[in-house]
Amino acid sequence: MKKAVNVLTLTGFMFFGAIQSTFAQAGEAEKTFHQELKQRFIEGDPKFMGIVLVTLILGLAIAIERIIYLNMATTNTKKLVAQVDDALSSGGVEAAKEVCRNTKGPVASIFYQGLERADEGLEAAEKAVVGYGGVQMGLLEKNISWLSLFIALAPMLGFMGTVIGMIDAFDRIAVANDISPAVVAGGIKIALLTTVFGLVVAIILQIFYNYIVSKVDSIVNSMEDASISLIDLLAKYKK
Repeated sequence: MKKAVNVLTLTGFMFFGAIQSTFAQAGEAEKTFHQELKQRFIEGDPKFMGIVLVTLILGLAIAIERIIYLNMATTNTKKLVAQVDDALSSGGVEAAKEVCRNTKGPVASIFYQGLERADEGLEAAEKAVVGYGGVQMGLLEKNISWLSLFIALAPMLGFMGTVIGMIDAFDRIAVANDISPAVVAGGIKIALLTTVFGLVVAIILQIFYNYIVSKVDSIVNSMEDASISLIDLLAKYKK
């Protein structure tokens, strides 16, 4: 529960910080940021702005959870390979498995699966490493597809608000039989504000998405390099 509260709090701060640079006006210094944000939120039609805000909160919650998980999954593979090498030399496979059990991260889990099958030969150990590597890759990429969905959804919702705002503007023109700025200003303002909010949300989530994807790629590369090193160590140990 405490973790969820922290995530939502951080999400709120990041949202307010992103919108502040967009909507703060130099000529309205007497207004606080929260008053300005509230006013813009209401002017942009809370129905659509609220949906975009929910999109941001859910996207950031997923992004923060993934970042925490990926940082915890990062392992010093060179150090682990050296420890496994020493353990194989001094205590055999069981000692190496103990090292893996005491080390967190997907690389250690893959090593353990390979060592489990080491007595069946190098081919069996290699198949275990490859198979469990696929499982770990799936865990690393978990929920990333939802993040990409929110990135696509936020500007779509903003553009939907834009279209509805323009329809509202034309409805007012039809009712008033007048095309003066005062008649259409409200609808156009809704259109612009929802578009801006949607784009801001998409930009924020895209930054997180790119960071997460690069982090996953880095861990996967480390897993592949470490797996090759493990097979080499087992081959050397078998000799």
